[in-house]
Amino acid sequence: MSRVSTAYLLTCAALGVAGGLLLAPANWVSTALFATVPFASVAIAGLWILPAVIALRLLQRPMAGLLTGVIAGLVIAPFSGYGFYSVLTNAWWSFFPEALFLVVLWRFWTLWQHYAGAVAVGVVYPIAAAASFDLWSMSPVAIVGFFALTIASCVAATALGILIADRLRHAGVAASVRRRRPTTGG
Repeated sequence: MSRVSTAYLLTCAALGVAGGLLLAPANWVSTALFATVPFASVAIAGLWILPAVIALRLLQRPMAGLLTGVIAGLVIAPFSGYGFYSVLTNAWWSFFPEALFLVVLWRFWTLWQHYAGAVAVGVVYPIAAAASFDLWSMSPVAIVGFFALTIASCVAATALGILIADRLRHAGVAASVRRRRPTTGG
């Protein structure tokens, strides 16, 4: 992308604000679940990738997912108990949907890349958060269930994000900002 247009930035901002409005209550629900039933808190983990998936699918532009995720983090920072860490958390979650497009330098925009990003974060998150959940002290069946629940949550959120972005695209949202070249595989 040779230049960043105002329309691109405003579209990412609008998606980020909408994502932040979704994630603000989800953040409190996740915190409550973690305190009471930690295992169940990963059932909603996929919500954190939703804004990035929507932005990437809708705009098909470099860094749309990360920018949208950071904006969503800025929106929820004052309302979460974590402050600026919310921005870092959202940037972390948004990296994974973006990563599979980054690997090919944003030349290809296929459906499988979205789902591969979801599976990647669904595998990496339990490993990264293993100490918080005391994951390695669980039974092997519980560990597999934990990974499966996290992956399922991320894949479901990705499917929802693709559906929302496709509906927005069909409605003509961000038509002037969207990538012009044809996509491959969906």
